[in-house]
Amino acid sequence: PWKVTPQMKMPESIQKPDYANEPDGRSEIERVGMREVPVLEGDQLATMKEVCRLGREVLDIASRFLKAGVTGDQIDRIVYQACVDRQIYPSPLNYNRFPKTVCVSANEVICHGIPDCRPIEEGDIINLDVSVFYKGFHSDLNETFLIGQCDEDSQRLVRTAYKSLHAAAKLIRPGTFYRDVGNDIHLEAVKNGCSVVNTYCGHGVGELFHGPPRIPHYRKNKAVGIMKPGHVFTIEPMLNLGGNGGDRTWPDDWTAVTPTGARSAQFEHTFLVTQDGFEVLTARPGTDRFSMPEYDPAMFQR
Repeated sequence: PWKVTPQMKMPESIQKPDYANEPDGRSEIERVGMREVPVLEGDQLATMKEVCRLGREVLDIASRFLKAGVTGDQIDRIVYQACVDRQIYPSPLNYNRFPKTVCVSANEVICHGIPDCRPIEEGDIINLDVSVFYKGFHSDLNETFLIGQCDEDSQRLVRTAYKSLHAAAKLIRPGTFYRDVGNDIHLEAVKNGCSVVNTYCGHGVGELFHGPPRIPHYRKNKAVGIMKPGHVFTIEPMLNLGGNGGDRTWPDDWTAVTPTGARSAQFEHTFLVTQDGFEVLTARPGTDRFSMPEYDPAMFQR
């Protein structure tokens, strides 16, 4: 790891989640938790849609600056300023003592990469994971980007990670068992020479940063629950190149990496279950919110 600069604090004027100023970064409302998946409607759903729109704006701004020579620390500062400009709070900041506003995960980093002063290099793949808090609600999304000319394995990995999320999205409708999502993700991964990371799951998001339902990305899981209209959650499969879906964590207690040094990629959206399907609350502007577009590498090329 390279140098990590001191944590920046958000202005007092910005509404903050309950963990923002806690020394241990623990969320009391998450500790108490929820037993049931909340059903969002009316004003709550309108706020959820707005926070997802804002999260998408921040990710799109940050991703425009991705190129060889830029550091993760610079991306963190861009996310910080984008949040200040919109009077929103970057959810990762001090969440369980995470030190930065965004996760920047390069190459073999699976997730939770802490932005540092390492310059991004030609041929890297970089995941940006953005979460924001606004009027009492969180949103969550991420994308993996190809920096310059990437090798064929990296292109296949990023394509497969996207297509695994695409396959999972097709299952979202009332009546689907949450446990079934992992089957289609697994099939998409293995037929393209990749493996699913089992440790991290999709999750409910809204008044809690992480709440019910829990949505594993692997097959033969025992997740409980059935999708119903008004449920809001993320699906965020993480795929490693090759047959090893394991992970290990650096001494910083956050950065998760592949055990072999193989590369890893991920995509994430926040979804709403509708009466007859789903809405992508974190969709890119100009795309159909009621389906995911087919994979286009130009969308993620930097």
